[in-house]
Amino acid sequence: MNNVKIYKMDVTELEDSGKFEGYYREMSAERRRKIDRCRRAGAKRLSLGAGILLDRGLSEFGLREKSVKILQGENGKPYLADYPDIRFNLSHSNHLVLAVFAEKEVGCDIELVDRQNLKLAKRFFCPSEYGHLLHQTDEEQQRQEFFRLWTLKESFLKVTGKGMKVPLNSFCFLFENEVRVRQQIDTAEYQFREMIFERAAEPEREVYRAAVCLRMP
Repeated sequence: MNNVKIYKMDVTELEDSGKFEGYYREMSAERRRKIDRCRRAGAKRLSLGAGILLDRGLSEFGLREKSVKILQGENGKPYLADYPDIRFNLSHSNHLVLAVFAEKEVGCDIELVDRQNLKLAKRFFCPSEYGHLLHQTDEEQQRQEFFRLWTLKESFLKVTGKGMKVPLNSFCFLFENEVRVRQQIDTAEYQFREMIFERAAEPEREVYRAAVCLRMP
């Protein structure tokens, strides 16, 4: 994934009210409105964290979050109105925020590895993906693979810009020498990158899985 920039932030540092306010003042009016609409303190930190990473990524192009116009596509995917060659995507889960920037369409997803949901997988995943989960040797590996599939699927959906209008079982992931997706949405090729992050927490460490999907020309 050449020329793909990936940024991650642990928003617990924003529990410091002074630091929160300092970053908040640097955000655009629209980002501040998004933060203000959040009811929970944790959600406010995640929204601000997304703005911070967006600002950080845009700075590589000589831009700032508060100086660009961000619009949403038909299904909610954000894009830069005046800079169509800069593609980005954001995701967050629990305490971590992820941002990616690329010259091609890109999507990302990050999820805290919590409890797997085999009933959901049976109903919404492809039969081969559900079978992949059932063939895992232990519960922990099954849990990891569930969230692996979930992040891959979300990252792909976000690249297409169609979101949840595309049924989760209408495209399937194949795990061979590299991750591939079998799909009929378009004729494009897609590349994937997977990541695992660990975060110290009580009563036990948190594990996050993340995926980035890049649409090739």
